[in-house]
Amino acid sequence: MFKSFGAPEILIIVLVIALLFGAKRLPDAARGLGRSLRIFKAETKGLTDSEPTPEDAAVKKSTDE
Repeated sequence: MFKSFGAPEILIIVLVIALLFGAKRLPDAARGLGRSLRIFKAETKGLTDSEPTPEDAAVKKSTDE
């Protein structure tokens, strides 16, 4: 259905977004989206780094015995 987007399709999508948000609000919206993604990545990385996975716990138990 959606094999790939070419340059004309991407240009049309960008123009529609610019018309919907306006040229003045578009940089602010992109900046806010970037900040949100950065916070989300930092939080998910913090969760995965701080909690041991069940496989890690099983390996640690087997090496302790």
